Amino acid sequence: MRTANRLVAIFLLFACCGSAGERKAKNVILFLGDAAGTSTLHAASVQEYGDSNRLFLYRMPNIALSDTSSASDWVTDSAAGMTAIVTGEKTNNGVVSQSDSAVRGKKDGEPLKTLLEYAEERALSTGVVSNSPITDATPAACYAHVNDRKMTGEIFRQALNPRFGDGVDVMIGPGRQAILTATRALGMNLETEIPAKGFYFGETLDQVPADARRAIVLLGPGEVDLGAATELAIRILAKNPKGFFLMVESDLHTDNLSRGLSRTVAFDRIIESTAATASQDTLILFTADHSFDIRVGGSTRKGLPLVTQDANGKPVPAKSVMINGHHSAEQVLVAAQGPGASRVRGVISNTDIFHIILSAYRWKPEPAHTPPQITSGN
Repeated sequence: MRTANRLVAIFLLFACCGSAGERKAKNVILFLGDAAGTSTLHAASVQEYGDSNRLFLYRMPNIALSDTSSASDWVTDSAAGMTAIVTGEKTNNGVVSQSDSAVRGKKDGEPLKTLLEYAEERALSTGVVSNSPITDATPAACYAHVNDRKMTGEIFRQALNPRFGDGVDVMIGPGRQAILTATRALGMNLETEIPAKGFYFGETLDQVPADARRAIVLLGPGEVDLGAATELAIRILAKNPKGFFLMVESDLHTDNLSRGLSRTVAFDRIIESTAATASQDTLILFTADHSFDIRVGGSTRKGLPLVTQDANGKPVPAKSVMINGHHSAEQVLVAAQGPGASRVRGVISNTDIFHIILSAYRWKPEPAHTPPQITSGN
């Protein structure tokens, strides 16, 4: 019965593909707020603006709520949560874009074709940008297939040895030393292998050449300028006349409350800026892979901040802000604008987001576990 209901849902998503006057998406930018549940969005708006409804995300023209469960658990991690979003299939926690027959760290499942791989197969340009390590679960789910999200070296190896097209064209994120160490243990030398595949390879954003069409920027420690990284990625990817797919992630966990809320506001502004300058044939979609257990409760008075600072400048949460410090299972926001955004409505599954994006491109889903085809790159 569940399979039948899912097929009906997919049919309904595609039934409106050819509606009169609807534009086909040439580009898709998927903004992923890691742990950005509705409680985090609410708290960030209150902290920054003193009002619960001031984020740009709330003003996007199409809004829905999405389930975030994994194949076996109500509470997902980023690996299973992002796998559902980019493949349309649920898997087990800790598993990256493999089927739910995978056993974390012990047994591979079938590789699941991702949105990025669909785009590569059709010679679009593709990119992943994050302020988490570029081999972390969320970006990894776009391009890699492993049974354990901790397999840093193998994850990056797969980025350079893609199943479709010529692989991810733009990768920007931290984790440089860990990635170099993990790949070196596999016998790889990134300093020679990456340039040999036609990439600019560097460790700062400002050194990427203006004429670059492929770039891997592995950043060192420190806060990532996610706005600049997003702008750079779009500039590079937009050079392809066939279009592009870009995933931009921000880690918005609020176990560090001050950082999480300030990053949420900054991410919202990046999305607003991107939406204001995007072409009419670009679908912009925001969602979260899972929620996080933060609550504004007790006798929280309006007009007072949720986070203050002590005499030493250390952030101090208000007593009424409760942080359990764990992922949580409630539904998360989906917000969208552009071609295909009209399908973002009601209460949906995280797997539906895959089909919404695929139908915006006017591409049809293939059967799960389809073996890779040899295709030419872009």
